[in-house]
Amino acid sequence: MNQQTILFEMNTAVDAFYEARCPVYASFFGALGCAASIVFTVLGASYGTAKSAGAIFSSGIIRPDRLMQNTLCAIMAQILSIYGLVASVIISGDLVEKMPLHQGFLQLGAGISVGLSGLAAGFAIGIVGDAGVRASSQQPRLYIGMVLILIFAEVLGLYGVIVGILMLTKSKENVTVCMY
Repeated sequence: MNQQTILFEMNTAVDAFYEARCPVYASFFGALGCAASIVFTVLGASYGTAKSAGAIFSSGIIRPDRLMQNTLCAIMAQILSIYGLVASVIISGDLVEKMPLHQGFLQLGAGISVGLSGLAAGFAIGIVGDAGVRASSQQPRLYIGMVLILIFAEVLGLYGVIVGILMLTKSKENVTVCMY
């Protein structure tokens, strides 16, 4: 074998290595994670807002003086969409045309973690907000208990953000550098 043949075979082996670790479709998984993060958290936020808003307005008829106080449920539901936006911005900042498959999978996992946690938290906030606003309008001493339960529901979304950020941090450590 001559030197050109050996170099050609070595380049072919290196190309196969990078093609296996850096396929052209790897960034698709990162884009899915980016979309999942914002879509699912916005769904949770909209459900939480809509479900609690019905109780806020119907309780406003009975106790109009507590209307602004009862909007806490809708505000907490909207915070969930901010979690999804932050995760999507972080993921989108790392999206490139050629990236390791490992990184794309971790970005997908991070987006799903944030998105589904936000969706679950939005459902919890909506249900607790609906029942809590109606109950606290009839018995104002229940308001503090409702706020505590809303905080516990909100923290579910925050857990997803923490796990998502940890996954995104790991997606940049010890990964293959995609050259071309």
